Amino acid sequence: MKPLTLGFSPCPNDTFIFYSLVEDAAAEKTPFFAPPCLEDVETLNRWALSSRLDVTKLSFHAVGHLLDRYCILQSGSALGRGCGPLLVGAPGMSVQDLAGRGIAIPGIYTTAALLFRMFRPECTELVEMRFEQIMPAVLRGEVAAGVIIHESRFTYQRLGLCCLQDLGQWWEGTTGLPIPLGCIAARRELGGKTIKEIDRRIRESLDDSYAHPGKGMDYIRHYAQETEEEIIMNHIGLYVNDFSLDLGTEGRLAVQTFLARGREVGVLPDFSGSIFCND
Repeated sequence: MKPLTLGFSPCPNDTFIFYSLVEDAAAEKTPFFAPPCLEDVETLNRWALSSRLDVTKLSFHAVGHLLDRYCILQSGSALGRGCGPLLVGAPGMSVQDLAGRGIAIPGIYTTAALLFRMFRPECTELVEMRFEQIMPAVLRGEVAAGVIIHESRFTYQRLGLCCLQDLGQWWEGTTGLPIPLGCIAARRELGGKTIKEIDRRIRESLDDSYAHPGKGMDYIRHYAQETEEEIIMNHIGLYVNDFSLDLGTEGRLAVQTFLARGREVGVLPDFSGSIFCND
């Protein structure tokens, strides 16, 4: 079988999950996976619109547009409590000041963008940029506020920015559920047997990273935006958890609720088929 194409983000949560899988694939004579593509999640979201990769990290917002082609794996997801995107601005800015002003988002298809649209539907001046460019743009006054993700959560206060709203906290207060951020998805046409094997290998890779947490640190640090070990470990601790091992009942309900609400606000298309790979 031709090696499967694989993509995930360079963020520490993904490189922590996939390090052992990538290491094993490099050692196999007949690799199950090709060398991975590490790209910003919005790049991966857009690639998936043309089914470029067999297995890929996706925002839960993006996967809502792609369920006819991709299904969500049980392992590898980023869900949780206290880990959602943050809406940040300069001191003195408030949420009430944002209508009609530019708001930076880390990609049209990111979960962060859809969460903000749910939170403030009257704010329609959305400015798309890569996640690492958002805080500098806010500081320069190019946008009134920005929705930040990834390591930015741990560094925005150093730059003098203020949190106007924790969008994950808003979601949790509204639904009582953890916030679904990103998932690993596989192309449906690969078939149930292959998809089950993909899921197994990702789960085993994560199990190995938990068992040997320092083994992949050089790999993780090489791709991280912030290389301080404390920030890297905080990032992994926040975004890699029991939901990453297996979505479980609560995780599946959170995903279903998020997608349903995305349809209610007119952003996501209707879909009546199975969402998860093992349905």
